[in-house]
Amino acid sequence: MKFSIVNFLALVFFIPIISIANNKPIEEIQPPEHIKTIQFFGDSEFSGTPIIKLGEPLKLTFDDINGNEADYYYKISHYNFDWTPSALYKNEFLDGFDDVRIFEYENSFNTLQLYSHYMLSIPNQDTRSLKVSGNYMITIYDKNSNPVFSRKFIVYEDLTTTRAYVKRSRNLEFINIKQSVQFEVTSPNLILRDPERTVKTMIIQNNDINTAITGLVPQYTITNTLIYKYDQESSFYGGNEFLFFDNKEIRSATANIQTVDLQELYHHYLYADIVRANRRYTYNPDINGNFVVRNLRGDNSNVEADYVWMHFVLECYEALGNGEIHIYGNFNNYTLDESTKLRYDKSTGKYYLDRLFKQGFYNYRYVLRHPDGSIEPGFISGNFDETENEYTIITYYRAPATRYDRIIGVGSANSSNITN
Repeated sequence: MKFSIVNFLALVFFIPIISIANNKPIEEIQPPEHIKTIQFFGDSEFSGTPIIKLGEPLKLTFDDINGNEADYYYKISHYNFDWTPSALYKNEFLDGFDDVRIFEYENSFNTLQLYSHYMLSIPNQDTRSLKVSGNYMITIYDKNSNPVFSRKFIVYEDLTTTRAYVKRSRNLEFINIKQSVQFEVTSPNLILRDPERTVKTMIIQNNDINTAITGLVPQYTITNTLIYKYDQESSFYGGNEFLFFDNKEIRSATANIQTVDLQELYHHYLYADIVRANRRYTYNPDINGNFVVRNLRGDNSNVEADYVWMHFVLECYEALGNGEIHIYGNFNNYTLDESTKLRYDKSTGKYYLDRLFKQGFYNYRYVLRHPDGSIEPGFISGNFDETENEYTIITYYRAPATRYDRIIGVGSANSSNITN
C-alpha cells in the first residue's frame, strides 16, 4: 500500500484535532429521574462539592426510587485546573482499583415511597487512597456500563496559608449589592516559581462551583506572599438569604408549610413566596443553600425518611422577557432542569412547582434563567451587601516540567465580617 504525501498531511493535521476535541472541560452528568438525594461528603457538615485534604475520607450516598436493588459501579478520574483531563495515568493518582461495584446499600423501611439507599466510602478495600491533590470526578455507572451521574470533588495539600477577607465594592454602582473577595497566599516552605504563570486560583461562593471565579493572577508579591486585591474581578453579587422549609415531621404543618395532604404520598403545600428584590434586606439565618436529610420519627433517616411532594407558590408580577423561573439550591447540586422549573397559571397570576424531596431541612431560592441559558440569581431575591455568604479560595500550582496541577492550599472567608 502506497503512503502518499496527502495521506501524511491528513494524519499530521488529524491527530491534533482529535487531541483538542478530547481535551474539553468535563461537565457533570446529571442523574435520571429515579436517582434522588445525592449527598457527597468530605469532612464538612453539609454535602456539596467536597473539598478534602489529601488522605481524608470521602462519602457518597444516593437513593434509587425504583427500589429494585440495581447494581451500580464507580470510576474516578483526575483533571487539570480547568477540568480538562490530566496527563496522569490511573496508577499515578489512585492506590488500588476503581470500576468496582457499590456493595453497601439498604432498602427503605416503613416508608410510602420505596427506594434503595446506596453508600460508598473512600478509602475502602478496593480503592485504598488518592495519591495526589487536584480536581477529581467520580462517575456512577449501571451494570451495562452506562453512566448514571457524576460529581466533582477537590483534594488539596496543606502547603500554603490563605488569609481572606470580604470587602464592599469600590464601585459606587455596586457598593450595596456586591461583595469582593480579597486574599493573600503565603507559601513558607514551597517556592512558587513564576507565579503569574504557574499559580491559579478559584473562588467559590456557598459551595456553588458553577459560579466560581477563576483566572486571577497575583497582582504583586511581598517576600513569599502572593497578594490578590482585586475589586470587580473578584466580586460576587451578594444575593439574599435562602428561603427554607423543614418537613422532618411529615404529618404536621410547620412555620413554612401551610397544609398537609396524604394521597399516594404525602403532599406538603408551602406558603406563597414573594419577590424580595424590591424590599429591604432582612436577616434570616440559613445554611447557605445546603440541606440535611432527617426524619423526626425515625432512628435512621437514611432509610426511614420518606419522600414528599413539596408544592411551591411564587407571587411574581415582573416581566420575565421569555425567561424561566426555577428553584435553586444544593438539593440538586445547583442544577436547573424541568424538575426545578415553575409554571405560570393565568387564572391565579402565580407560579407553581411540585417536586419530590426526601424529608429534611432544605434551603432554596428563586432564580431567573434567560433564553441564552444565563442565570440572574437576584431577579426574585434581590442582591444585598449585608447578605451572609461563605467563600472558599483554592490555590493551584503547576511547577515547571510537571504534568498536573496540584492544589496547595484552601482558605475561607465569611461576608458576615464585611468591611469597606
